[in-house]
Amino acid sequence: MGTAASRDSGQPRYLQIAEDLAQQIRTGVLAPGTKVPSESELMARYSVSQGTARKAVAELRPTGLIDTHHGKGSFVKSQPPVRRKSSDRFRRSHRKAGKAAYLAESEQAGKTAGVTVLYVGPTEAPAEIAERLDVPAGTKVLARRRLYFSNGTPTEEATSYLPWDIAEEIPELLAENPGGGGIYARLEENGHMLKEFTETVRARLATKQETSALSLSPGSPVIHLVRNAESEDGRVVEVCDTVMAADQFVLDYRIPSGD
Repeated sequence: MGTAASRDSGQPRYLQIAEDLAQQIRTGVLAPGTKVPSESELMARYSVSQGTARKAVAELRPTGLIDTHHGKGSFVKSQPPVRRKSSDRFRRSHRKAGKAAYLAESEQAGKTAGVTVLYVGPTEAPAEIAERLDVPAGTKVLARRRLYFSNGTPTEEATSYLPWDIAEEIPELLAENPGGGGIYARLEENGHMLKEFTETVRARLATKQETSALSLSPGSPVIHLVRNAESEDGRVVEVCDTVMAADQFVLDYRIPSGD
């Protein structure tokens, strides 16, 4: 294994080492699932102090290239990210085939998808959600909270909020498993034909709860995505608030260039 980190780049030594390790991961010298060299190994290999070695590994964590497990060390991530294509994931054909968006895109990526339902039931709409649904804050809505897995690894936590009057008229929405095609298929079957989806995306650091839920290393970034599903009559019939492990996804958007 090489030691390409140069002492002449002008960068702090720990950054040089972190870049060298990242390059080894990207080129396959450090293969997926391989343990990252320990602090003592880095100290010997790069002739640096323990503090410098520790900072080098810490610098790698937010990149999404490694996982750190307390007491076991750091390991190269073993799976590439899922590509979420905005132009494909909400196709009506997927719903008619009985596949919810997450299942369809996981299959396309060659991964095994899983979901754990954390809660289904009434809740008071948080302010941002209420604004999107065009109801007063605190209004009773249906919440559907799920934790999604890819090849057994938790990758995203999502909560869908739906107007209560719609939930009451579609009993399947209150079930843990709403049936093939997911809640969007049930909405359309009951006359709420979907016209468009609008997403707001931002990146931030994971909270302690998110770090635990998604099995992230401390200081890991997440993608916070909030989506409106609007029906043909102009009503927002669902808002989905999703937190995603940033290293597990690539968001692929198709944007028309019309007037």
